Amino acid sequence: MAKAISKAKIELFYDVISPYSWIAFEVLTRYQTKWNIDLQLRPFLLGGIMNESGNSPPAMVPNKGKFMIQDLENMRKFVGVPIVQPSDFMGTIIAKGSLNAQRLLTAVNLSNPSLTEELTRQLYLRVWSRDEDITESDSLREAAAAAGVSTAVIDDALNKLKDAAVKKQLKATTDEALEYGAFGAPTIVVHKNGTPQLFFGSDRMELIAWYIGEKYEGPLKELSKVTSSKL
Repeated sequence: MAKAISKAKIELFYDVISPYSWIAFEVLTRYQTKWNIDLQLRPFLLGGIMNESGNSPPAMVPNKGKFMIQDLENMRKFVGVPIVQPSDFMGTIIAKGSLNAQRLLTAVNLSNPSLTEELTRQLYLRVWSRDEDITESDSLREAAAAAGVSTAVIDDALNKLKDAAVKKQLKATTDEALEYGAFGAPTIVVHKNGTPQLFFGSDRMELIAWYIGEKYEGPLKELSKVTSSKL
């Protein structure tokens, strides 16, 4: 397939509660320096996607849950993303969820989109590597500070977690993903010649590369932006 001259827009719809979204996030951000793409990070609410699409979390299906444990361990090694299962999976992932984290990402993305990538990474590291909270204000503040976000921006974003504008934007992004046909995370929408094409899952990178006329060179672990002793 011929290589596109103009940048291909790729929208990554994700929720930090999803470990497979972390894998897709890290690989796509690495390929920003390799592919002719305009990567747009679109934090949405996975719970809303599941409810509206009629889907269920993989961990709620016993055999899928067992598969995920080994699969994520293999992906950790292959992709170079330090995923470690939370000690209380049901309490952390299912009960507590990620609403405040996704609102924080939405607030920051609205005002300072250049900060969204590293903030996303720090939230993932907390919940999916270090078994740390992402629901309380102090936890969100720590994640933002680790991402290099200034105190002023952190304060502003935290103060807006319950603002109508932030809630509206998060819902709008979730609804937009549903309109594309989303049923889980990560949802990746590639725009080529004005037409959106949906891809699902962290294992579709080679297909995406073919679709936009680029070369897939593996997970590019050498370009990892994650610093962790658990890799």
